[in-house]
Amino acid sequence: MIRYLLVALLAIFSLFAEPVFAADGGITAFTLKENADGEKEYTIRLQVLAIMTMLSFIPALVIMMTSFTRIVIVLGILRQAIGLQSAPSNQVIVGISLFLTFFIMSPVFKEINDTALQPYIAEEMSSKDAFDAAQIPLKAFMLQQTRVKDIATFADIAGETFDGPQAVPMHILIPAFITSELKTAFQIGFMIFIPFLILDLVVASVLMAMGMMMLSPMMVSLPFKLMLFVLVDGWNLVMGTLATSFGVGT
Repeated sequence: MIRYLLVALLAIFSLFAEPVFAADGGITAFTLKENADGEKEYTIRLQVLAIMTMLSFIPALVIMMTSFTRIVIVLGILRQAIGLQSAPSNQVIVGISLFLTFFIMSPVFKEINDTALQPYIAEEMSSKDAFDAAQIPLKAFMLQQTRVKDIATFADIAGETFDGPQAVPMHILIPAFITSELKTAFQIGFMIFIPFLILDLVVASVLMAMGMMMLSPMMVSLPFKLMLFVLVDGWNLVMGTLATSFGVGT
C-alpha cells in the first residue's frame, strides 16, 4: 500500500511540475472546466490519473461486489468433498469462477455501460453523474442478494439509519453483501458435501466389516465419488445451481 501511495504522490507531483517544464507553450495538466450548469470538473488527464491509481482496487471490486465470491467458495468446497487435492487446480477454479461471474453479471454490466459509461464517453454526462448512474444497477444486484439481517447488523455498528433499502449507503451494503455471500456459499457447499460424505461412510463401514482397516477409505471411495459425480452430470448441476441462485434464467 505504501508503494502505491508513493507512486501516486510522484504522479501528482509530475502533474504540478509539468507546467513549469512546459512553460514555452506546453499543455497544462491540472485544470478545471466549468459545465453548463455551473458545476466544476477536473480535466480528463487528471481523471485518467485517478483511474490508474485505483487500478489496484479492481481485483477487490470484482471479487467482493460480484458473484465471484460465492462461486469460487462453492467450487473449492466441491473439490474438497470429492477428495481431490489439486484437480481442478486453483487456476482452473479461478478461471471458471471468473467467466461464470461475467455470465451472471452481464445484464448488470450491460446496464452500467448503457446508462453510465457510454454517456460519459460521449461527454453527455459528468463523471460524478456517471458514477452515480453506475451504482444503481450494481446496488440493485447487491441488494437482491443481501439479507436484511446483515444490513441491519452493519447499520447498527455504524450507528446510521436510512429509509428503505434503496437508501442504504455503499459502505454498509458492501460488507453486508459479502457476509450474505459467505453464508449462502457455505449453505450450498454443505448440500454438495452431504452425498460424498455418505459415500465415504459407506465405504469405511464396508472396509471395517471386511477387516481391511489399514486401507484408506478415502482412496477407495475416490473412484466411486468420481463415477457418481459424472453419472449425475455434476458439473452441469453445480453450474446451473450457482447461476440460478443469483436469479439468472428465473
